[in-house]
Amino acid sequence: MDMVPAWMAALEDEDGTFIKKFILASGSLKEMAAQYGVSYPTVRLRLDRLIQKIRLGEESRSDPYEALVKRLAVDDRLDFDTAKLLLSEYRKTKEES
Repeated sequence: MDMVPAWMAALEDEDGTFIKKFILASGSLKEMAAQYGVSYPTVRLRLDRLIQKIRLGEESRSDPYEALVKRLAVDDRLDFDTAKLLLSEYRKTKEES
């Protein structure tokens, strides 16, 4: 396969590794938890965040700044309230110009 889908190219290497392990584990979160040495809820949270990243990757075509802020919030590099504030102010300035 010569082309990687845009949503996949936007993921970090560790996300790709998680996806590969998930597929090889036949989608078993219990097995994934054992492989990573963590609890089932921890793996579920990781999967939920990965799903959000993929969805954001699909949305990123519309506005790269908004996609970046959302991705930072999903990665816990930016708290949710700050992300909401940044997006709100950004949208206001876009409407004004």
